[in-house]
Order: sequence, then structure tokens, then C-alpha cells
Amino acid sequence: MKNLLNLFLAFFKIGALTFGGGYAMMPIIQAELVNKRGWVEEEEVLDYYAIGQMTPGIIAVNTATFIGYKQGKILGAIVATLGVVAPSIVIITLIASVFDLFMQQDLVAQAFFGIRIVVVALIASGVVALSKKSLLDLTTKILFVLSILIMAIWSPSPIILILIGAVCGLIFGREVTKK
Repeated sequence: MKNLLNLFLAFFKIGALTFGGGYAMMPIIQAELVNKRGWVEEEEVLDYYAIGQMTPGIIAVNTATFIGYKQGKILGAIVATLGVVAPSIVIITLIASVFDLFMQQDLVAQAFFGIRIVVVALIASGVVALSKKSLLDLTTKILFVLSILIMAIWSPSPIILILIGAVCGLIFGREVTKK
């Protein structure tokens, strides 16, 4: 029971401190679950993000569900998922009740502008952290650059790019060992 409570509280903290969606939570997951608690390895988080991107639903919720399942099977998945969404439910409910009143205020609009900038920085930080573990050789760097170019020029569905990445991994991949 204590493990489930710790799981809930860890994901509640992550959910409460994350602004900007699942990608913005990458540095927080790294600090809290990989570095501090040692519940998952950095490579596992990358895998969970990749799977979470391909499956229906919100990437933050999917990732919490995967990590929760690893820690406590079905009950762990449920607890982690509830933990990560609970802060959003509370905050969104409170904001929705007063949204129209406050969005007319210049101070609030300026604050949201600042929050957007910080969210971009958080996402960039996550990209840098992921790139250190993912861009390992010339082939992966070329695939990364090609993916960015394809997204910028044609804006295909992310699923198509993920499938292409999986095929390239099968074709050009090297043996990957898991701990």
C-alpha cells in the first residue's frame, strides 16, 4: 500500500508541476523517476514516450500508465494514471470556473505569455536530454535531420514518421541490450 501511495504522490507531483503537456514533463520524469527514485532507466522512458506517442490518448497519461504498470502491475498503472491527471482535473475545474473573468486582465495575459516561453524551454530541455541518448551515430543523426525536414516540409502524421523510424531501426539498427 505504501508503494502505491508513493507512486500516486510521485505522479501527482509530476502532474502538478508540468505545464505544456507530455513533452514538457520529460525533464521532471528524468529528475523524479530516473535520477531520484530509480524506478525506470532513461532508455525505458524513451521507449515509453515512443509507445505513448503511437497509442491513443495523452502521452503524459500513457507514460504514467506504463511506468505505473512496471511498478505495480494493473493497480500501479491505475494509481499512477490517477496521480498524473488529478492535478489537471482540479486546476482545470478551478480555472474554468473563473476563466472569462481573468483572461480579460492584461496581467493574466502577460503571465500566460511567459508560461508559453517557459514551456518551450522545458520541451527543448527534454529534446536535448533525449538526443543525448538517441543520436548515437551518423545514421541516427541523419534519420533525425530527415525527420525534421519531412515534418517541416510536408507535415505528415506523426504515426507515419514513427513507423518509418521503426523500419529504419530494423534495417539500420544495431543490437540493443536491455538491462
